[in-house]
Amino acid sequence: MSVDRLQDEAGAERERHEGVLRYYTLAKRAEWQTADLPWNDVPPIPETRGSAQKRARRTDIWRSVITQQYQADILAVKMAAQLLNLAPHHEAKMYYTTMVQDEARHVEAWLKLLDEVGGTAERDPHLDELARMFLDDLELLEEKVFLMQVFFERLIIPRFRLIARSSRGTVLEDLCNRLTIDDGIHHGAGMAYERVLLETAPPQTKRKLVDAANRMLPIFVEHALWRPPARAWIGRAMHERDVQRLREDLDDGVRLANSLGLDVSDVQLPY
Repeated sequence: MSVDRLQDEAGAERERHEGVLRYYTLAKRAEWQTADLPWNDVPPIPETRGSAQKRARRTDIWRSVITQQYQADILAVKMAAQLLNLAPHHEAKMYYTTMVQDEARHVEAWLKLLDEVGGTAERDPHLDELARMFLDDLELLEEKVFLMQVFFERLIIPRFRLIARSSRGTVLEDLCNRLTIDDGIHHGAGMAYERVLLETAPPQTKRKLVDAANRMLPIFVEHALWRPPARAWIGRAMHERDVQRLREDLDDGVRLANSLGLDVSDVQLPY
């Protein structure tokens, strides 16, 4: 093989991975530390006036919200470590070093915030089920990137925005705004890397991605609509709006999968 051809192939390979490296650079620029949050300047969660009982109920609501996000980021740390270990490409490994650090920093911030509001609340059983699926049941790197970064990271971003809007002037708002940026980068990197992986993937692999999405989506819906006792009344009051928002997010996820060249004609949306 000629030197020119070798150089051309090396250049084409670098170009294929440019998108992933771009997100590595973005992640390094967006990096922050838990100490950067305004711990001593604003309250950790929205402050409530009224009786001690009313304040306690409101605190329980926010504890349950924070616990669910903490639990999700525990999953994200483990998934990021798996992706770092499994990715065969140098550029992807470089990116996943930043994702591991991001997710660990998210967990650190949630833990500190939980300590401020009285500790963890009830666990989301559907998140536990998703964790078992993502970490243990999925075999292919393509499946893990697809479900974790293309779908899960994208679907959770609107939740951070919603929490931030509901907690103005708090540490929680600041944290959720930062996580919106971080998870946007994780999602964008996953889209870029999934395109690289699917360039040479056989039809059977692409079929497995759609099958995995069909297994994951009903569980994700249960997770998205799950409310512990502390938030049960909110869940009932907001059910129709939550379902509508979820339907829009799932439709967006299907469009993203279609943009990757996957045949999503038989993806079974729960709503």
